[in-house]
Amino acid sequence: MTVEPHVDPTPAGRPALVLRPWDIGDIQPLVDIYRDPAVRKRTLLPITGVEDAARWLEIQWDGWRSGERFSFAVLEEDRLVANVAVKRGTGQGDCPEVGYWTAAEARGRGIAPRALQALTGWAFGTLDGVTRLDLLHQIDNVASCRVAEKTGYA
Repeated sequence: MTVEPHVDPTPAGRPALVLRPWDIGDIQPLVDIYRDPAVRKRTLLPITGVEDAARWLEIQWDGWRSGERFSFAVLEEDRLVANVAVKRGTGQGDCPEVGYWTAAEARGRGIAPRALQALTGWAFGTLDGVTRLDLLHQIDNVASCRVAEKTGYA
């Protein structure tokens, strides 16, 4: 299974992005990112310290082991800037869902759409039987709606 999708730099000078599975070194950056009220408001699992971040990482790793959830840390120039994930459907006929969040300092720079496009390509090219993906986001989050539109999700 190809594990690390890569997003090339843009002609406009945006740096390359690397998507990789989360690792133990991501604990402190996660804690820092989750200090942002917007991230805390829109996520189901709060991270308020190192122990919460370690539990969150364990959930991500369990998803990879079970094949039910594939969550990627998104790095720009070796700095954690976002998360993208694909979660397999839970019932017969359900299709996988994709979701994402972006660190406060990385918002508005096109990182989420670029990372989501890479995740989408990875999911279609890697996961058996995937013919459609649903995008999971909060409709009251205007920026998230724009990401969905930019990447072709209705």
